[in-house]
Amino acid sequence: MAELLSVPLKKPSEVDLVTPLKNLIQSRYSTADKPEDCNEAINDLSKLRNNAIWKTFEKYESSLEIIYGYYDQLVSLETKIPAQELQVPFKWKDAFDKGSIFGSRISLTIASLSYEKVCILFNIAALQSAVAASQSVENDDGLKLAAKLFQQAAGIFSHLKSTVMLSIQQDPTPDLNPDTLGALSSLMLAQGQEIFVHKAIHDNMKDSIVAKLASQCEDLYGECLKIFQRENLKHIWDKDWIPTIAGKQAALHAVSEFYQSLVCKNSKLIGEEITRLEHSVALFQTASQRAGKNFFQELQHKAQRNLNDAKKDNDFIYHERIPDIKSVDPIGKAQPAKVLPLTQPMSQNFKDLFTELVPVAVHQALAAYDVRKTEIVNTEIGRLRESTTTLNGILASLNLPAAIEVTDGGSALPPSILEKANVVSQLGGINELERMIRELPDALKRNQDILDETDRMLNEEKQADDSLRQQFKERWTRTPSEKLTEMFRSNGAKYRQIINNAVEADKVVREKFESHRDGITLLSKSPSELEAAVPQGSSGNVTNSSSVTMLRQLMEEVETIKAERDVIESELKNASFDMKSTFLSALSKDGAITEPALSVESLGQVYGPLQKQVRESIAKQEGLIERIQQAHSQFVQERGSTTSGRESKMCQLAAAHDAFRDLLNNLKEGTKFYNDLTQLLVAFQNKVSDYCFARKTEKEELLKDLTQESSRQAPLPAPTQPSYHTDPDVKKEVPPRPPQPSQPPQAPQAPGGVPYPVYVQGMPVPYGASASTPYPAYVPPPMPQGYNPYGTMPYPSSYNYPGGFPAAPGYGQQPPPGSYPQQPPSGYSQQPQGGYPPNPW
Repeated sequence: MAELLSVPLKKPSEVDLVTPLKNLIQSRYSTADKPEDCNEAINDLSKLRNNAIWKTFEKYESSLEIIYGYYDQLVSLETKIPAQELQVPFKWKDAFDKGSIFGSRISLTIASLSYEKVCILFNIAALQSAVAASQSVENDDGLKLAAKLFQQAAGIFSHLKSTVMLSIQQDPTPDLNPDTLGALSSLMLAQGQEIFVHKAIHDNMKDSIVAKLASQCEDLYGECLKIFQRENLKHIWDKDWIPTIAGKQAALHAVSEFYQSLVCKNSKLIGEEITRLEHSVALFQTASQRAGKNFFQELQHKAQRNLNDAKKDNDFIYHERIPDIKSVDPIGKAQPAKVLPLTQPMSQNFKDLFTELVPVAVHQALAAYDVRKTEIVNTEIGRLRESTTTLNGILASLNLPAAIEVTDGGSALPPSILEKANVVSQLGGINELERMIRELPDALKRNQDILDETDRMLNEEKQADDSLRQQFKERWTRTPSEKLTEMFRSNGAKYRQIINNAVEADKVVREKFESHRDGITLLSKSPSELEAAVPQGSSGNVTNSSSVTMLRQLMEEVETIKAERDVIESELKNASFDMKSTFLSALSKDGAITEPALSVESLGQVYGPLQKQVRESIAKQEGLIERIQQAHSQFVQERGSTTSGRESKMCQLAAAHDAFRDLLNNLKEGTKFYNDLTQLLVAFQNKVSDYCFARKTEKEELLKDLTQESSRQAPLPAPTQPSYHTDPDVKKEVPPRPPQPSQPPQAPQAPGGVPYPVYVQGMPVPYGASASTPYPAYVPPPMPQGYNPYGTMPYPSSYNYPGGFPAAPGYGQQPPPGSYPQQPPSGYSQQPQGGYPPNPW
């Protein structure tokens, strides 16, 4: 066997990958009209992780393909989901730490997809080294596979060395320290070069080639040995690693000298041959002494035999001078082993589980595009509705078209009023408005409660972190909560402002409703009740007048404009353009997305013609209103200037109808607004809950490590024994102490008069505490489970919103009465006759 070293694996822990990933995708990618269903893909990813992390412990080549597949999925997913937003507490133990007698190992828990990817990549390289080390050097296929895997492992460790600190952004476990990763990369490269030496020997290559390969391998092992012996690293490795590397260095040097001696033999350089063989034999012995084992044993025997034969031939035949090894020419170098770069994908048949999710850059560009699109749509629809409201207000003030419908002198209600009353009744009337208004406070309260609970979870998590940071000081090494929750706090404040705006808009809606309540109530009644509520009377008979004919024509134009605006508004809401393919194409072509330019160009093509229609409709209305006012003035002159109570009532009913339609639209939009906001807040709350759970898990792991670290601390040294205990002369001079009252046994004193800590079951009790007073146990509690009020669109049609535990009790608490030991602690003598000095406690 070649005695190749393999890197141990990091040991993982089980995590719930499904729930946090579902919550994240729901909050970032799903909307009410376009839900993203990735449940099957998420479940497949969870199964793939469980298979990959445990399959690595079966050190076969087939296990590599499984872990390759999981790593490729992580890489793909990281391009679509920001790594820091997936709040899953990934816990991995240090690969080289063997634990203590308490069974604990160094571990690190980080809620980041990048950390998971780093640990998986480490295990890939470790498994590659294990599979490579298990290959037979007597088999050609095994040699080829081992050479490839060692070079790939060297590349992975080198890649991790340059990226690990950026990926996890805190102090790693010792196995992920950049210096450790650099050392492992150098070891993998040296072992890869050694495989090429075995391959050259196996293939009976030229002696000079084998010598050069072995000489370069000796240099690589020498550089590796320097790194492994650094003060900050040498305590990490298994105890036989450094001796093995040192032995390999000497052994490969011996191999290079042996094969170079064969070159000298073929060139009839007998003296140099003997020198190199002597050096080779000595190096083989050195290698055995360093490592405690033999390397290249067959070559070692050949070197000894060749040395004996060469000396005999030189003594009897050649009589050449034997040069000093320092004077011979150095052996050349050849290094086919390389640090292979990390390639993507690593698996042979990679299939992305999350093909429906777009890369983060595309997702961000689509979000920005939607903001621009929504702004255009809301602006244009707002202009149309504002113009229509102005037009309706002017017509209601002129009592049109009702005024021209009663000019026949009859006492019946005008058809337009009856039609408006019929529309109001069909849409639910006053009862429907009252029902929707009553539901608004409940919807508002629901959203406020969700946001309040989310804030409470964040505050409790921060208070727990601050309390423990204050307790453990610099030993509490995890990232402070305020740095991790900046985005959560910012989004929470934005949601809070959105809710406050909604409250103000609700007031505007209620005020408008109260001002038109009476008119809407009348329109909700039956035709007979409505007719009875309208005062009797009639206007002058001007049915055949030119002004009435003109007004009727103008009213037809008003209805035409309103119908056109309904069509324009519908087209504005339904217009769409496939920007996803545009952004994906730009990303693949240029490697980046110039979202503003692409979005403005697309929006101009889609909404430019519609914006032109809006401008034309508004300009057309201005001329229409001017003609209506002129025709109405002529109508008043022909009819007479008297205004009856009947006409005023009909003006009130017309205004009430328009207000009803506006209120109904506003309340529907408001209800949809609150329901959509609830979905956003629930997704936001789920993300915060995942974050708090991940922080809770991380906190418990760190607390566990700190507690076990305290339990492993060595006891303080015993106090220096007084001289009179050992010096007989001093002992004689010490007079006997006078009798003193009986006192309980006293703990030994430090030089400053402070009692040394008493040890109970291997754990130190704080100064000033009794040995019978236990450490306070830390038991964490269980985890607790936009619009413009003054415009015509009180509620937005779409939304573009942004995507605790008490500290452990302090030491030094007074023990309860009766908790002091009644008998002297073991290890101390019974109370002397003269008693003890007063207890300093």
